[in-house]
Amino acid sequence: MSTTMSPPDPSLVEGLDEPLQVLTADGERRSHELLDPHLTDIDDQTLANLFIDMSVVRRIDEEAVALQRQGELGLWPPLLGQEAAQIGLVRVLRDDDFLFPSYREHALAWCRGVAAEEMLSVWRGTTYTGWDPYERRMATPQIIIGAQTLHAAGYAMAARFAGADEIAVTCFGDGAMSQGDTNEAMVFASAFHAPVLFFCQNNQYAISEPVSVQTPVPIALRPTGFGIPALRVDGNDVLAVRAATRIATEHIRSGKGPMFIEAVTYRMGPHTTSDDPKRYRDQAELDKWSRRCPVTRLEKHLQSTGAPVDSIRAEAKTRSDEVARSLRSAITAMSPPEPQTLFDHVLTTGDATLQRQRRHWEQLEESLLPEAS
Repeated sequence: MSTTMSPPDPSLVEGLDEPLQVLTADGERRSHELLDPHLTDIDDQTLANLFIDMSVVRRIDEEAVALQRQGELGLWPPLLGQEAAQIGLVRVLRDDDFLFPSYREHALAWCRGVAAEEMLSVWRGTTYTGWDPYERRMATPQIIIGAQTLHAAGYAMAARFAGADEIAVTCFGDGAMSQGDTNEAMVFASAFHAPVLFFCQNNQYAISEPVSVQTPVPIALRPTGFGIPALRVDGNDVLAVRAATRIATEHIRSGKGPMFIEAVTYRMGPHTTSDDPKRYRDQAELDKWSRRCPVTRLEKHLQSTGAPVDSIRAEAKTRSDEVARSLRSAITAMSPPEPQTLFDHVLTTGDATLQRQRRHWEQLEESLLPEAS
């Protein structure tokens, strides 16, 4: 197969001045010429399901933070405030689309059926990975900033060469846009017409570094330099993200190459539970973004439609309580792995060096045993 392709149409660059939006912070639905055609299936039940999704993943996040504070987890990277961006994305994708996340995409994991013990085990230190990527069609969390973008581009290139119609989706934050890996991934994706969606959750901070220091222009403008069309949406508007994802996936599946979405959102909590965000941002900024809460926004919209909000809230609470109990039960059932399992999944084939290291470990263990009487 020839790798010489015409470049993708770079004309689709929307939302650079103001992020695309259909739900205001007060929950008011506004018409939008580009997004509305991709929201024709939205009814009260769909809105209720989205609200329940966001409520449940927020509870997962709250419980995990509490577990870390109680000493049950070594670390946790909160997603508080980014629920709409993740749910709006994942609920549009096909089950066979392969996800390549960073370490904050807990909503994607939950929607892909990742069990509580699978989600928490790596942060508790009882496993080296978390879950089977092929079973969930989702790679395990990538800690190295931006590395997953190359994995996604490579997977998408292979899928295209194999004639598959699945797409790869990679999620990353604004900080990853300053990494070489992410830019290299966009070069490969554009040059090889790879079916990959680059999904940037611009939560305003790369740990403590504000996005204004990283770039003087909107992030969505950067991929256009590689010939990749981009959309910039209000990441706290679940319907805008949902519509943008549909536009992007239709573009990619039609053979037009990669696309890029910048979801403008905000990390309400710390970067991780080891971070103190009060050292680099003030309360006024936090208050401003609190008024843009994605969950409250959708709840207000449901109220405006006349939906049975009380029963929807009750269902969300029931589901959230169930997942919270599951997380707590999973923690108590986790036990540390046997030390020798460190050698089990390093390589797929036998290796003399690894076998020698295992023998050395076994000899060390034997030397530490009390002498037989």
